[in-house]
Amino acid sequence: MATCFRLRSFGAPRFPLAPPRHLRPRPGCSGLTARAAPGRAQLRSYARGPAGLSAELLRTDSFVGGRWLPAAATFPVTDPASGATLGMVADCGAAEAHAAVRTAYEAFHSWRGVSAKERSSLLRKWYDLMMQNKDDLAKIITAESGKPLAEAQGEMVYSALFLEWFSEEARRVYGDIIPTSSKDRRALVLKQPLGVASIITPWNFPSAMITRKVGAALAAGCTVVVKPAEDTPFSALALAQLANQAGIPPGVYNVVPCSRAKAKEVGEALCTDPLVSKISFTGSTATGKILLHHAANSVKRVSMELGGLAPFIVFDSANVDQAVKGAMASKFRNAGQTCVCANRFLVQRGIHDSFVKKFAEAMKTNLRVGNGFEEGTTQGPLINEKAVEKVEKHVSDAVSKGATIVTGGKRHQYGRNFFEPTLLSNVTKDMLCSREETFGPLAPVIKFDTEEEAIAIANATDVGLAGYFYSQDPAQIWRVAEKLEVGMVGVNEGMISSVECPFGGVKQSGLGREGSKYGIDEYLEVKYVCYGSV
Repeated sequence: MATCFRLRSFGAPRFPLAPPRHLRPRPGCSGLTARAAPGRAQLRSYARGPAGLSAELLRTDSFVGGRWLPAAATFPVTDPASGATLGMVADCGAAEAHAAVRTAYEAFHSWRGVSAKERSSLLRKWYDLMMQNKDDLAKIITAESGKPLAEAQGEMVYSALFLEWFSEEARRVYGDIIPTSSKDRRALVLKQPLGVASIITPWNFPSAMITRKVGAALAAGCTVVVKPAEDTPFSALALAQLANQAGIPPGVYNVVPCSRAKAKEVGEALCTDPLVSKISFTGSTATGKILLHHAANSVKRVSMELGGLAPFIVFDSANVDQAVKGAMASKFRNAGQTCVCANRFLVQRGIHDSFVKKFAEAMKTNLRVGNGFEEGTTQGPLINEKAVEKVEKHVSDAVSKGATIVTGGKRHQYGRNFFEPTLLSNVTKDMLCSREETFGPLAPVIKFDTEEEAIAIANATDVGLAGYFYSQDPAQIWRVAEKLEVGMVGVNEGMISSVECPFGGVKQSGLGREGSKYGIDEYLEVKYVCYGSV
């Protein structure tokens, strides 16, 4: 491991002296600038982290009660493109998690009394700071998650917009007055904040999955403890730095990072602590079920955004070029590592061959595998070796059962966590890639004959997050949109997420909705007040 140092005696970043070799400047690199290994004087004047990352934002300690707190142990965060260590981060355990919850609980009693206008103003300041620092924040995302810099920049704007949206929604938490049959009574409905919310987020959108939850929670008057994914804690800690600068009061936004080894105990602590009133989790269905068991013992309010197996249906009436464009956008964003990525492509027999041909051509022409900081890269690394092995398993299983590799099909020569964008034809319903979420750059195509057959295949799963279909038949559009068993439908559109619209699924894809005007309701309790003797 590279020699590390601390900038200050308390709470400052720890990271290698020199940038990882693969992130040193190369011809055509647009992401990071050339820097020699810095001296201490230079770092004190304007500190930069590994590979030019902002040391002011690249924090490594936990953030609790408005203070940066080191832990007894640390764990390494690595760049998935090279395996190089980006920094050593505080490895919190159950004790630190419980302490953070107590801090958040104490802060809740004052935060809930802050006016909606003031909460709105503070969230807006936080949004403004995110936008001012969006380039540095995007570089942190690319460094720790591997996604191409252009995508990371898009995520930064998207994540900041949740703070802007909920800063506006904070002032629109309305109750009701209900007419009663009694002349001497008045019935009122109040909406009040739940309390402390445990926020457990994934690595694939390390910033947006936080602000989508935290923006709503803080707008409602709740306080939060965030446990970021062990692969990508730097984004959550950078947001803490900006929240502090924005004036978010101590204890309102807290972050407890931890290693994979401690994730289970920290997650359990955040879900069972009696001072926690709400749990919001984004991640796998399997993990979500475990957290639901923990929450059940004390009947906590829960929001879950879990796994998907999104169908992408192309009917004979579709505009094939438009469908291919949508397929590219839906499937290969973040190298296929999103919960709403198209996982199964169902193409009607009449246009099947044309679609497959044009899809393969688009993949070969438009997709470029490489380091996320390199100009022109559209496909970065998968998050780790386990993710690559899953894609390999799905490809080999499909081929062994008769599928044909149209393009791709193996690890990319660029490095260990890179996989070629892959297109399979002659795929059947019994193959793993048809039954399991791949979470990688694999597009399996299943041929179908009738609308009823396509809907049956699409709905033959226990999850239902997103679904997509392409058609120019108005009657078919209404029928299919209503019959797909998913929480979100894209009609002639491969990108459906926005801050204004509700995000969530049905079946085992989750509970509740995030974003939109509905998102804030997840952090509010409805109280009925009967006022008598009027």
